[in-house]
Amino acid sequence: MASLVRSVLPALLASLLCVSAAESQAAPAAQPDAEALAKGEYLARAGDCIACHTAPEGKPFAGGRPMATPFGTLFTSNITPDPETGIGTWTADQFYQMMHTGRSPDGGLLYPAMPFGSYTKVTRADSDAIYAFLMSVPPVKQANRPHDLRFPYNNRQLVLGWRTLFFREGEFKPDPKQSAEWNRGAYLVEGLGHCGMCHTPINALGGSSESQAFQGGLIPMQNWYAPSLTSNREAGVGDWSIEEISDLLRTGISRRGAVYGPMAEVTYNSLQYLTPEDTRAMAVYLKSLGQEVAPPVTSNVPTAESSLLLSLGKTVYDTNCASCHGAQGQGKPPHYPPLAGNQSIQMSSAVNAIRMVLNGGYPPGTEGNSRPYGMPPFAQSLSDNEVAAVVTYIRTTWGNHGAAVTAQEANQLRSAPLD
Repeated sequence: MASLVRSVLPALLASLLCVSAAESQAAPAAQPDAEALAKGEYLARAGDCIACHTAPEGKPFAGGRPMATPFGTLFTSNITPDPETGIGTWTADQFYQMMHTGRSPDGGLLYPAMPFGSYTKVTRADSDAIYAFLMSVPPVKQANRPHDLRFPYNNRQLVLGWRTLFFREGEFKPDPKQSAEWNRGAYLVEGLGHCGMCHTPINALGGSSESQAFQGGLIPMQNWYAPSLTSNREAGVGDWSIEEISDLLRTGISRRGAVYGPMAEVTYNSLQYLTPEDTRAMAVYLKSLGQEVAPPVTSNVPTAESSLLLSLGKTVYDTNCASCHGAQGQGKPPHYPPLAGNQSIQMSSAVNAIRMVLNGGYPPGTEGNSRPYGMPPFAQSLSDNEVAAVVTYIRTTWGNHGAAVTAQEANQLRSAPLD
């Protein structure tokens, strides 16, 4: 998913509760047993709650993490059970209302950076389990920071219009024509996993269309491309085995590739903690999406210029890349991904390939890949022309059908944020 990248936002706009957490005066629920708490912790991992509700160097679930959006900066809220600044006075009913309807206990509207459009699919039983777990974490007294949104987006009532256009309330309904495993995977991908938050194109209003679900798009403000999960030209996995997909989700690496960027964070914080049965179910569902084969992309770089890029690109590749990825792009999987035939290299957007050359990166450290092999950054040693050349070379050589890129595209991404 995001490389398959999910980004994530994360990807990385996940689980944002844009509400004042001390609005309800109801009494907290009774302490559940250990089994219920373990289930809630597992489901909270599946929902990746910790990624957004924990600030860098902050305490778990205490919020305060800034989230840059095209409309200004949002700050995640405190979801610890502190009764004054957290959600300690919320009931299970109120928590489910928030997850299911995108409204706070007093009926206030949540900003859609909190993925209630996906969480509305979560069952009441799973919502109650997550609530019980959050009530068991150490309370942190930390007031929520006010959002810094530009006018008119600081008027929360505008969310009503957004909801009319883009929000469909309702729990997940299993498809009786599909297997129990497929339905479990669909529930995790569409609901708790909120994969569509990154892998569905986002329009100028910050919304997405159901007709474009999982078709990929640039993650706002992050300059990472979340590839299409429906196209076998991008991250569609129609020709992958179930084991290859499941391995990638749970460990971050497989013989077909590795995850970087926002998707690496999703794997690190969330997917590595899922059971093999659940990642397999997700793989079954995702494989069913990978059916569309898009036509090869075409280059907008003049032929003569493209030829020069290829010549320079081979020189740069042989000098800097071949020792790990092989002279013919065959790689040394799973630690050094193959580039020949690699879908992520050939996508319509070259953003991720350019960023990897400029900034390097590591797959996530997981139980299945505890000592990940990384790629060094080349931003300081390669010029814009050289970056464009080597990316063009790997996108168009060894049978790859990507388009050439320009030095201008490389230059534009030099200043992109690293997180």
